[in-house]
Amino acid sequence: MGSLLAGLLIVGLGFMVSLAAPPPLLGAMDYAKQSLIGADFHGQDLRGTTFNLTNLREADLSGADLRGASLFGAKLQDANLRGADLREATLDSGILRRADLRDARLEDAFAFNARFEDVDITGADFTNVILRKDQLRALCRRAEGTNPSTGQPTRDTLGCG
Repeated sequence: MGSLLAGLLIVGLGFMVSLAAPPPLLGAMDYAKQSLIGADFHGQDLRGTTFNLTNLREADLSGADLRGASLFGAKLQDANLRGADLREATLDSGILRRADLRDARLEDAFAFNARFEDVDITGADFTNVILRKDQLRALCRRAEGTNPSTGQPTRDTLGCG
């Protein structure tokens, strides 16, 4: 009888703990090391989501809220990030070859070892983004437009001369 009561007490306490635990943040998923080629994340709330070492080639992330997301080493070739919110995101070691970053917000993102090759950054806001000098020079050659959300010219946010 004593072991039955102890078992019920443990089950009851476990149930109470599970009721008290807060639900995970909506959008804070872990997609690390997955192959998500061509995935459709258009307009989704992906704040804090992990995409470390994930293959997102040709994925649609346009208009997605990726604030604070981690895309360390992500493969973003030909990805659509138009109008995406990447503030405070980690893009370090990411490959963004031919990515569409038009009108994206990248303020305070960390992208030191990211490779931006043949990207469209028209209207993107790079305020306080940490970039390698060679990548900064390449981006300045392509920089034009003004971000529609912040009103900041892309060239100014990159610190282009």
